[in-house]
Amino acid sequence: MQSKIRPYIRKETTVQRNYLRCREFALNELQQLLQRPESGQGMVEYALILVLIAIVVIVILTTVGKQVNNVFSNISHGLSN
Repeated sequence: MQSKIRPYIRKETTVQRNYLRCREFALNELQQLLQRPESGQGMVEYALILVLIAIVVIVILTTVGKQVNNVFSNISHGLSN
């Protein structure tokens, strides 16, 4: 079957070769990641990072919140006049 198809296939271009290499690399890396037993550890690390970011945002909003509220109040009063 390949002998009949082969004459109709054009020569690969550089872009096609690079695409196929990148695709093969990505699939191999994905397969290795799925086979790693410590994948749960990575999820815990991501959760800890998200919690840390949330804490930082809350602290920033509580310290700067009154000032931001005053700025928006001044803008609102300025627009209404």
